Amino acid sequence: MKIAIVTDDGQSISAHFGRARAYLVLTVEDGAVVGRELRPKSAPHLDAPSGHEGVDGGHDTPAAHERHDQMIAPIMDCACLVARGMGRGAYDRITAAGIRAIVTDLVDPDDAALACADGRIVDLVERLH
Repeated sequence: MKIAIVTDDGQSISAHFGRARAYLVLTVEDGAVVGRELRPKSAPHLDAPSGHEGVDGGHDTPAAHERHDQMIAPIMDCACLVARGMGRGAYDRITAAGIRAIVTDLVDPDDAALACADGRIVDLVERLH
């Protein structure tokens, strides 16, 4: 199972999906991480002057859907995407693409990937904004 983790440093789970610069894609088989790959990710919210508001539109517009689709294109081969925070629009768009979106309080990518693969991870939807 391939699990995408949003990250800025390859060592920890980023606090915000839209601002993360990369994905750490971990492959989990038989309860162990057997592969890891760092993939680039667009981060349009980093370039906006004031977060979401500075990006054209908002969370549920054609422009937002296009931005989210561009962000998730590199991980369409993954079963799950894990972040420590994200907007509702991104969460819904990721789910609509057939990828399980998970918001967690875990920081370690390996811990999150293993918990995701064996069904122990908790999706903290109250962290959506």
